Amino acid sequence: MRYKLTFVVGLAVGYVLGTRAGRERYEQLRKSARELSENPAVRNAAESAAQTGRGVAGRAYRVVSDRVGDRMPESVAERVRSLRGRGQAGEDDWGTSNT
Repeated sequence: MRYKLTFVVGLAVGYVLGTRAGRERYEQLRKSARELSENPAVRNAAESAAQTGRGVAGRAYRVVSDRVGDRMPESVAERVRSLRGRGQAGEDDWGTSNT
């Protein structure tokens, strides 16, 4: 109950502060976020993190499949194969290349 109350109070405070800031501040924050996302250093860091994540996920998949083997239900195995197949395209869901 305490956490629900804390959440509701935080939501109310955020709403009040947000409405006081107004549309102009919102647009300013939005512009700053867009400029940050277009920064080449940020894009390179995001691409590097995505590549590292894909590599770690691939290794984890191999380790888990070696340990689980045939004990995994076919429905789960098929779902994993379909998800792996999605990542083989030229771009992922975020518009970055898988190179």
